[in-house]
Amino acid sequence: MSLLDYFRVSRRNSAAIAKERLQILVAHERAERNRPSYLPMMQKELLEVVQKYVDVDQNAITINVEKDDRHEILELNILLPEDQPQPRKVGRG
Repeated sequence: MSLLDYFRVSRRNSAAIAKERLQILVAHERAERNRPSYLPMMQKELLEVVQKYVDVDQNAITINVEKDDRHEILELNILLPEDQPQPRKVGRG
């Protein structure tokens, strides 16, 4: 085995990489299609509530729904910043 053969073997061809990426995209699209229609609005409203108290990014909240034979599980993840400033004061009105 020559030195050039070593480098050729370790590289994957672009078709295999493209196929793998396409499979990931298709799986993601299928998961999005099966989500309940209320989830985007719920995510937006939850973000607004969290932002009253903590300064978080627009993409800080992710919501996932998983189903099994008897249950539906709603998973909510909120990425909070490491340096927590003082809580925001919530005014009435």
